[in-house]
Amino acid sequence: MPSPVPLSRVLPVDPSRFSPGCGSCSSPLVTQSTGSWLQVPVQRQPGPASRRPWSSVIYWKQLRSVVPVGSGGFGSVYRAEYLGRTVALKKVKKVTKNRLASWQSFWAELNAAHLRHPNIVRVIAATTCVPVAHGEESSLGAVLMDFVGERSLHHVVYGGWETLREARRLRFSAHMARGLAFLHAHRIVHLDLKPANVLVSAEDVCKLADFGSSLKLGGDEERTLGLGHVGGTYTHRAPELLRGLSVSPKADVYSLGITLWQLTTRDPPYSGDRQHVLYAVVAHELRPALDQHPDFRSERGVQWSRLLRRCWTGEARDRPGVTEVLEVVEQLMESVDEDGLEPGSGAPCGPLEHGPRPGSVSGASCGPQR
Repeated sequence: MPSPVPLSRVLPVDPSRFSPGCGSCSSPLVTQSTGSWLQVPVQRQPGPASRRPWSSVIYWKQLRSVVPVGSGGFGSVYRAEYLGRTVALKKVKKVTKNRLASWQSFWAELNAAHLRHPNIVRVIAATTCVPVAHGEESSLGAVLMDFVGERSLHHVVYGGWETLREARRLRFSAHMARGLAFLHAHRIVHLDLKPANVLVSAEDVCKLADFGSSLKLGGDEERTLGLGHVGGTYTHRAPELLRGLSVSPKADVYSLGITLWQLTTRDPPYSGDRQHVLYAVVAHELRPALDQHPDFRSERGVQWSRLLRRCWTGEARDRPGVTEVLEVVEQLMESVDEDGLEPGSGAPCGPLEHGPRPGSVSGASCGPQR
């Protein structure tokens, strides 16, 4: 979907400056006193990837064993070996229905490139100089990242073969909240948080990925987007963004609330026609069902449902900050051990059972959740 990054922040006056050359990758996402182009430091000599800062040069001849692992609207992702380590390579397509949106998505991917956090996928390098491989179409740019794995939280939640005990759900929730808190501390909003954009490593650690809809906020921590700049996924998009109002970190808190509901119930949040769902979310405060699901009936479940209601309330100012969400999650974690037991209970928690149908714009299973 089109990125919500404003045109004035991602495009130069002269589009020819985007032509793929073999020089450094100049990002227009950061404004400096000397101009609006940030020259990313380039490490001249190849070395172990773990020691390199993120660079504007990809040493293409050092890529080995390139294997496709997935594709989307704006590009394709590959697994490869690079300077002695396994990496993920994302190439942004050049030929799309909306080339402008492709450029926006590419530059937005770099919003968090300078950040290092255990719950955020690390960017190694990015460039607009992309050689055309045999049988491939040309690309606008490429981003080289740590390879976390091919498993996303979407696969864990909906794959059906993994157990999601309460302790694991809370641990995953804490991972996502910590990643978001770090982003927000650096005035970056993700704007497309959902299970498919959260990768799960072999060590069972969640890492936020896919920053193609992200935005760097100004000092006031809010930014107004035009109605034409709508990105992200409609099922997880905050009502104020659907109405074209200002963006703040609270938009990510809304998306986190929907994602945590999916993690708990293993159901899709809504059913029904997209436009009807959008209207119901904004006009009638349609939210996923809480009251009928068994995991919201226990003492901790009541606390959990109360937190989710606060996360997805219609008014951004009434939502908790992500640090407050993390505090609640960590408090709940203290009462559950890694086997899904209450301390001293001795009674194991069985596999998570599926709850009632998700919210429907025409059914009675999902009403306003205030």
